[in-house]
Amino acid sequence: MGASRRAIFPGTFDPFTLGHQSLVDRALRLVDDLVIAIGLNRSKKNCFPLEKRIEIIRRIYDNNPNVRVMAYDSLTVDFARKINADFIIRGIRSINDFEYEKNIADVNRKLTGIDTFILFTEPEYTFISSGIVRELLSCGKDVSAFVPKEFHL
Repeated sequence: MGASRRAIFPGTFDPFTLGHQSLVDRALRLVDDLVIAIGLNRSKKNCFPLEKRIEIIRRIYDNNPNVRVMAYDSLTVDFARKINADFIIRGIRSINDFEYEKNIADVNRKLTGIDTFILFTEPEYTFISSGIVRELLSCGKDVSAFVPKEFHL
């Protein structure tokens, strides 16, 4: 049997959307072990506390032993190395995302040799972003069409 392949899927996931869920589900076909890594970004004002985000994402993948949810407070690539990840998984919705993600992937590979897998968001989710969902929530709108059912309390 071959060596286990571990990847991280980093983000703030504030909140975790159907687009994120789709990327995780697709990434699980590529790797044996996936860590959904919630980065602490002090420059962002979060809508949901870290503990709530961890709880919701764990609930989504409760029955999947190949998925773990962890928080980290460092460079993503340092966290990846700390947990012995072989790859970083990132999703992109548009060409605008591509340039940014490519540059970060190049820096990460240069620093540590860890490669990044870029997955294109499925067309039905390209318009969904955590920022848009936060905006809708702040205006009291129903976001059930944009987030996993486990999000609904």
